[in-house]
Amino acid sequence: MPAVTISLEPPSQTAVIRLLELSDAYAASLYPAESNHMVDLASLEQPEVSFFVARRDDDVVGCCALVEAGDGTAEIKRMFVDPEARGLKVGKLLLEALEARARQLGCQAVRLETGIYQPEAIGLYRRAGYVERPPFGSYQPDPLSLFMEKAIRASA
Repeated sequence: MPAVTISLEPPSQTAVIRLLELSDAYAASLYPAESNHMVDLASLEQPEVSFFVARRDDDVVGCCALVEAGDGTAEIKRMFVDPEARGLKVGKLLLEALEARARQLGCQAVRLETGIYQPEAIGLYRRAGYVERPPFGSYQPDPLSLFMEKAIRASA
């Protein structure tokens, strides 16, 4: 089985845009618009964003972004794995790469918002040590959202 590789890449790639569109459609099938907190492609291209792409051979099979908040924390955005690649631990590999980047950047914590109807995502985050927390940043309480955080130790 070909190995999955993770690298920092620009989000403006046809295969990545396809994944983001799949992610949008999936979220729209589960939640009303006011409970979807997706960021657009232009937001993913900002300097405070580290965008990761997972590839199996040359095929893009997953992506995620780490968005620095400027206060010693960063947020996970647009984590998505192609349904055809589920079971390959792509999400775990993306999360590990993202956390390593957060350490390099000197972040003390990584935060996220996910929906309550995504048990696979919630399980991934819990297994990685993320714990529930109140809403952060500009988020408001939402019964369909789950907010989580993990303390990160800086790289030596």
